[in-house]
Amino acid sequence: MSENTTKEPVTVNLEWLSDCGGCHVAVVDLHEKIEKVLQAVSIQRCPVLTDIKGYPHARVGLVSGAIRTEHDRHAAEAMRENCDLVIAWGSCAVYGGIVGAGIVHSRNEIFDTVYNNCKTTGTHTSPSVEVSPLEKFVTPLDEIIDVDMYLPGCPPHPAFVFDALISLVEGRTPKANKRSVCGRCNRVMKKTSTDSIKSSSSGIPDPALCFLSQGYICMGSVTLDRCLAPCPTNGVVCTGCAGATMQVLTEPNRDIRTEIADRMSRITRIPRQAIVTEIERTAKSHYSYTMASSMIGEKPTFLINKWLKDAEASYE
Repeated sequence: MSENTTKEPVTVNLEWLSDCGGCHVAVVDLHEKIEKVLQAVSIQRCPVLTDIKGYPHARVGLVSGAIRTEHDRHAAEAMRENCDLVIAWGSCAVYGGIVGAGIVHSRNEIFDTVYNNCKTTGTHTSPSVEVSPLEKFVTPLDEIIDVDMYLPGCPPHPAFVFDALISLVEGRTPKANKRSVCGRCNRVMKKTSTDSIKSSSSGIPDPALCFLSQGYICMGSVTLDRCLAPCPTNGVVCTGCAGATMQVLTEPNRDIRTEIADRMSRITRIPRQAIVTEIERTAKSHYSYTMASSMIGEKPTFLINKWLKDAEASYE
């Protein structure tokens, strides 16, 4: 990427597709660093800050959210047409994110839960004109348009957002690397006599010992670090919100459940198959951020529909 030699601010458009909006909040979380960003960039379109409906030409476009509706598709195409560089911003844009869990439910199931029998709003009818029709599938951004940079995270830590924006201004490669969340976790992994899988309600974990050693299913070892490991550092297992590591994503026969089971079974007395079975039983949680990505969904080892049926049968 050529270095930006002009003193003119880099023009930026932001778009918000199907997601929670947390990625936009991450920009605000830059705190005092946002002043440096705003001196270097000129934000033209930002759904949470401006009322601009159109898509002015911009050098950089940050697009958060998955493609879930027809509106999402049209908005993504408009951003690609009017931005020189497009960043898939956050796990929903990169992998499909939490929104991607919709692939295991029919449109009727979704509308019935959200509108027809919604316990929180008390509504009993589906909208007919104000909600954009759903696409047939939930897809990451790059399955619809070309993407120039990927910035996963739910949301990406402000440090990574800051670095990505400044790197574009300075014409350099971002500093983000391929390390896992484990790379920033100070817990010690060691062999223990733990012989059963624990849930989050199973007491208070030892703050110095690796969660896997204690029998808790933590996804830090198979999750890309775009968060600076706040969860395991503060006593909460990693849920994989930044998406799988490149090793898991790019190698067809490597999978989230088997990678975790291999490590966990070696340092505890829990049988490998018991760990695999538990992750399959709770697959909608453990694969929730990446299941809409073709890099996960097309793996021969990814059998989520079977896992869900097996889980349902176990409750009968």
